Amino acid sequence: MGPVEFIVFAFPEEQLRVQAVSAVLGLRKTGNVRLIDALVVARTAGGEVRAAELDEFHELRGLLAGREAEPLIGPEDVEESATLLDRGSCALLVLVEHVWAEDAATAVRAAGGRIAGSVRIPADRLAEVRAAKGPAS
Repeated sequence: MGPVEFIVFAFPEEQLRVQAVSAVLGLRKTGNVRLIDALVVARTAGGEVRAAELDEFHELRGLLAGREAEPLIGPEDVEESATLLDRGSCALLVLVEHVWAEDAATAVRAAGGRIAGSVRIPADRLAEVRAAKGPAS
């Protein structure tokens, strides 16, 4: 198995944009990632946290179908992710395996090693670092 990552895609409204969700979940078609689980979490304008399976939305029904899916995102993940959301917004929580890295991970484990860590660097942070460094000389 390759490295597994939990990602929170936040949206500014309480409702997901189907096109964005379809694009994210369509990544599995490339074979680079395996979609393990996904949930929708919303923080209402009143501050209430709600979670829903994709199949609860007519437009998203069947996107997480197949033998690769496992219900692994739990209530604690929902609560922690909700702390990242403003009132009146929502998020798509996804758990993916990086299939592209499976061979490397297997080789590292066979050599007695392990994946000791992984850090996701947001694109806006990378842009900040590049800007701070100035033009390449």
